[in-house]
Amino acid sequence: MGAEKLVNGTRLVLVEGDITQADTEAVVNAANSRLAGGGGVDGAIHRAGGPEIMAECRQIGHCPTGEAVITTGGRLKAKQVIHTVGPIFRGRPEDARLLANCYRNSLDLAAAQGLRSVAFPSISTGVYGYPLPEAAPVALAAVKQAIAEHPGAFDEVRFVLFGSQAYQAYAEALERLA
Repeated sequence: MGAEKLVNGTRLVLVEGDITQADTEAVVNAANSRLAGGGGVDGAIHRAGGPEIMAECRQIGHCPTGEAVITTGGRLKAKQVIHTVGPIFRGRPEDARLLANCYRNSLDLAAAQGLRSVAFPSISTGVYGYPLPEAAPVALAAVKQAIAEHPGAFDEVRFVLFGSQAYQAYAEALERLA
């Protein structure tokens, strides 16, 4: 099961699955600001990728909310992991801005590194509590904007969504994306 849309020559793809199995050049990790590993996507990426990822995270040390840093992909199929820190949802206007920054800054970093395919999870919608119906349109609009700002940089930007509820929220938002 999957949905797809062409955005400025880049395939924007939605799939339900496990991001640690993504066969893209980079996967994006929904990290915490200490880059310390954790649960959810973060824990899964660290477990699957091995200790090399954590060793590089320790060297970097910190990542502010909305920003992004890059490490090796370790044992993952992806050669790089882009770590971004999503906002803890509190219903504030800046939540959407910070969430959008996660996606834009991750793609800015991917473009600077020449990474042509990137897989994202749904950032901040797990333990950080961002409601899926609100997060999905923010994420997709930010990705669309980043693709437009980097013409020709990407072949594919994929959302690897965990569970049918996440997939459905993103599929509905993708249908509404002009």
